[in-house]
Amino acid sequence: MTPISFEFYPPKTEDQRAQLDKTARRLATRAPQYVSCTFGAGGSTLTHTPDTVRHLREAHALDAAPHLSCVGGTRAEIGALLETYRTLGCRRLVTLRGDLPSGMARAGELRYASELVEFIRDQTGDAFHIEVAAYPETHPQARDAHADLRHFVDKVRAGADGAITQYFFNADAYFRFVDDVRVLGVDVPIVPGIMPIANFSQLRRFSDLCGAEIPRWIGQRMAAFGDDAASVRDFATDVVAALCDRLVRGGAPGLHFYTLNLARPTLNVLDRLAL
Repeated sequence: MTPISFEFYPPKTEDQRAQLDKTARRLATRAPQYVSCTFGAGGSTLTHTPDTVRHLREAHALDAAPHLSCVGGTRAEIGALLETYRTLGCRRLVTLRGDLPSGMARAGELRYASELVEFIRDQTGDAFHIEVAAYPETHPQARDAHADLRHFVDKVRAGADGAITQYFFNADAYFRFVDDVRVLGVDVPIVPGIMPIANFSQLRRFSDLCGAEIPRWIGQRMAAFGDDAASVRDFATDVVAALCDRLVRGGAPGLHFYTLNLARPTLNVLDRLAL
């Protein structure tokens, strides 16, 4: 059985909290290996992720793994978060460099994800299983693709146990990335990140920001369906399920779904895959 995991983001309003609870209840029935919770950088949002992790663990009995970012946090603040997560019983972290929020002039004391991984290992030893990010289509801020591969290798050598990729719709990009880093001596599991398609306009905006390529043929087919919501939904499910099937058949060690706190798009894909 292919291990699956889900990503959630911390809610900030009562409506968002209710939506997260609804989604967590529905996705918990699929027995995920774990769920992750994204990181809000800067100010009071530093508490949103720990609060959400605690809620997911206590209210839904999910093994919740917090995201931890370099951005906006001092070594002391990050150390305090690590202690909080150990107290909560967390044994897995997703560590990222993170992007500066709008209006924030400078990053935190740690500049790169490799430094964050090294700091966590220095502070906590082997207390956490550490996941880092991977970019099969190259990080949008990387100097070039080769430099991006070297940065990934640095994160693993700093102490990462595994990686989760940015979402993509081209399986060849994932397989080539894995082959390239294996040649460079990286042998940790690299789990593909999967983005179910719920809102195509929103997906385009996300993809423009994060550098994920949407193949032209997908956009053309989506446009051709017009206002036929049922056909759009079925086509989107087919596209993502076919991608997942190829990845699993090609040896991917798991699937990590970016849910955007919605259950149905992910459930549609899992049902199509019989997972």
